[in-house]
Order: sequence, then C-alpha cells, then structure tokens
Amino acid sequence: MIGLITGQVQYLMAPTACIMTTAGVGYDIELPLPSFCQLHLNEQASIWTHFHVREDAQLLYGFIDRKERDVFRQLIKINGVGAKMALAMLSAMSAAELKMHVEQESEAALTRIPGIGKKTAQRLLIELKDKLKNIEVDNGSFELMPQQTAVSHDGSIIAEVEGALISLGYKEKEAQLAIKAAKSKGDTFVDTQGLLKATLQQLSGF
Repeated sequence: MIGLITGQVQYLMAPTACIMTTAGVGYDIELPLPSFCQLHLNEQASIWTHFHVREDAQLLYGFIDRKERDVFRQLIKINGVGAKMALAMLSAMSAAELKMHVEQESEAALTRIPGIGKKTAQRLLIELKDKLKNIEVDNGSFELMPQQTAVSHDGSIIAEVEGALISLGYKEKEAQLAIKAAKSKGDTFVDTQGLLKATLQQLSGF
C-alpha cells in the first residue's frame, strides 16, 4: 500500500495535485481543499496517502496531516459514506472541527456539508462518536497564506475554484455566491489556493 509520497509538486488543478518523486514517477493525488491549498507549484511536499481501489479505478487520496488521513479512513468505514463524501467533509471542516462537532452532537454543523441531510447527520453523530474518540487531532486554525508572485488569469482561477467545489457536492449557485462573497472583501487573489481558502471560510459560515 502507498502510505506516504514525497516529491516536487508538478501540477495543481483543484482538488488534484501531481507529485513527482525522485524516482521519476508522478502520482495524481486528490486532496481535501484545505490540504490542497497548502501546496505550491514546484515546491517539495510530503503527503500521507490512502490507496483506494474500485472496480473501475485505482485512486490516491492525500492529506498533509497523518491524523487527518486516520479520520478519513474512519469515515469511509461507515455505511453510505464513500471517499467523495469523506473528502467533502474534510474540505468543509478540519478533522479537529469534525471531532468537536461530533462530541458536541452538533447536527446542524454536519448538515452544512454538501450531500449530508438531517438523517445522515444523525447517523454520523452516532457512528463517529466511538470511531473518533481515540484519534488526537491538531486544533490548528486555517489561515490565509502569503500570496504567490505568479499571477494567473482571474477567470481561470474562479472557474477552477467553482469546479472544485461542485466536484465535492456544493451546488453551483452556492459555490458562486461563496466566491462572490470572498472577492467582495477587496482582496486580490493571484492563485487558486488563495481564492479557495477565502471561499472555504465563507462556506464555513453558511
């Protein structure tokens, strides 16, 4: 099983990154959006991975933090929670926030995640209570990082952010409103990561 990949970030298209190892092998890895936002083109990165095998595909999911991967693995053990929903959950909130909401039995917080209704949230609260109690997660904040110097086309950045959100289950209108709200604060976003971070902060308040 592929558990950890270290190499240079060769390509970024939210939420997927291609990491080139020193052996000359490039791995396409799909990440939760907060983890994706910590990657920068042509820089070195170490990503904890989960190798997921389906009948029609072999996929790699990646996480900057190993404990976040542990939470992901607990999520996909739950009946009805596939890799896509688990990724959406860890894109909408950090592993620490998820654990906190489960401990507080906050049904409303879980229903803000795309694809999770009231009944699913109630079931998740019950099933995750025991699964997450022994996993220690960092209670770090998700801060905006300094912007990169390379400038991308504004329309391309918006389209990529919107596409990434829709792929994780957010509705088109919801994604567009969050992006609009993030841009309305007057900040200049020179890359996809910057706008993604600001948009995720908007969505976390919905």
